[in-house]
Amino acid sequence: MILMQYGLLVALALALVFAAASDIHRRKIGNGLNAAIALGAPFFWWASGMALWPDVAWQLGFAVLAFAILAGMFAAKLMGGGDVKLLTALALWIEPLAFMQLLVIMALVGGLLAALVFTIKVMRKRKARPSVPYGVAIAAGALWVLAPKLLAVPVFA
Repeated sequence: MILMQYGLLVALALALVFAAASDIHRRKIGNGLNAAIALGAPFFWWASGMALWPDVAWQLGFAVLAFAILAGMFAAKLMGGGDVKLLTALALWIEPLAFMQLLVIMALVGGLLAALVFTIKVMRKRKARPSVPYGVAIAAGALWVLAPKLLAVPVFA
């Protein structure tokens, strides 16, 4: 079970790197990738030994709440749709307190990223509104939160 749980976390980390790269290159995080991340969560729950009640129910409820808040931000044009879907999928994997930490790291990295994008825009004297690939900030926040689990490689005697 531990090896499967670790393998799923590695797969999630790779998916996050792919999401960030996709957002940089295409300014889009694909629905297929977000669906794969979301659909991987039940396997992670099972490998982690989570009980249907209250563990899985709590995780599902938290993801629904996250989606409701993030969808409101999308409606207010504060977030892209791919970002909302990626964060909602991650809410299925990451416990609520760690998810809050993800949001803080995401905001910090996002601010730095926005400053970098704006600086490049000014240096190149472009008039168009800059587009910030926020999937990079989301991936950075998630990888920050997942790092302790990813770095704890399972060892078998």
